[in-house]
Amino acid sequence: MFHRGPYVLTLIRQRASKPDQSGDDMIKAYAALKAGGKLEPFEYDPGLLNKNDVEIDVMHCGICHSDLSMVDNEWGFSQFPLVPGHEIVGTVSAVGENVTSLQVGHQVGLGWHSGYCMSCQSCLSGDHNLCAQSQATIVDHHGGFADKVRARAASVVALPDNMDLPSAAPLFCGGITVFNPLVQYDVKPTDKVGVIGIGGLGHIALQFLNAWGCEVTAFTSSETKKEEALKLGAHQAINSRNPEDIEAMAGQLDLILSTVNVKLDWNAYIMALRPKGRLHFLGATLEPLDLGVFPLLMGQRSVSGSPVGSPANIARMLEFSVRHNIKPVVEKYRFDQVNEVMEKLRNGDIRYRAVLSW
Repeated sequence: MFHRGPYVLTLIRQRASKPDQSGDDMIKAYAALKAGGKLEPFEYDPGLLNKNDVEIDVMHCGICHSDLSMVDNEWGFSQFPLVPGHEIVGTVSAVGENVTSLQVGHQVGLGWHSGYCMSCQSCLSGDHNLCAQSQATIVDHHGGFADKVRARAASVVALPDNMDLPSAAPLFCGGITVFNPLVQYDVKPTDKVGVIGIGGLGHIALQFLNAWGCEVTAFTSSETKKEEALKLGAHQAINSRNPEDIEAMAGQLDLILSTVNVKLDWNAYIMALRPKGRLHFLGATLEPLDLGVFPLLMGQRSVSGSPVGSPANIARMLEFSVRHNIKPVVEKYRFDQVNEVMEKLRNGDIRYRAVLSW
């Protein structure tokens, strides 16, 4: 059965483990063929390597909730067949003729973006992650649930020495998502910072903020996670289902990072901010924000959001992680267990990130 799209694609039905590469230029992957469908063994011909691209032998790939949202077409722009996976760690296996920044054999990572226009104001300013013409790794492009993946060299980041490779994979989306605002908003080590939601993003945020020097407050609806939050770096854990506990935090925090994708009483969190404090969204809640304006005006408070970071900030995050021994908490699985893991993620049964490995 053949499919035609950005690549010539061929569905295969009987391949559960990483195959022999010899004499075969096809990329072997796992793809959803329709919205909400299970991932099936799949292969496609990537064609000739672009002169500005690198090819990566995938070793590990994290599973992000965004992968699930794309498979389910929750955001309305998924294209099928769809190969998810944008938290990729592997080894460079080939480089295009114009590539000088990377060499075959380098251990690298690839995140949400697999290419940038390199000519817009955002790219020229170093804010590649804000490029309006960027190529997303799993949007009209095949991602890392595969034995190989290709990307523009500018979007591929070399790993520092001494990184634990499986736990490095989630840093390329989950990690940089929570690290980026620390750089963008000049968070200071004397700041008091809250984190809403102690899951795939939040548990990494606690570690970064603690190492940054901040006083960290975790907001979680799970009693079982309160103790875990303290071990991960929080100095206190607040029950987010108890309005009185949130009210008791009034005027105390410089920054609150929201990592959840559900609607909450955002006005209560605004009131927990100090004057000039910021409520910053990292989780993609789809419902409009219901916010009173007067607490913003009178306290000169701000509401903002941000995506993943630039390649330069990803590299900075990786160095910071090695220096402070910060590692996402991961559950490890084989690639042929991908549907089992996607279902666990759908049911909220992953603590805290899942990583597929060949």
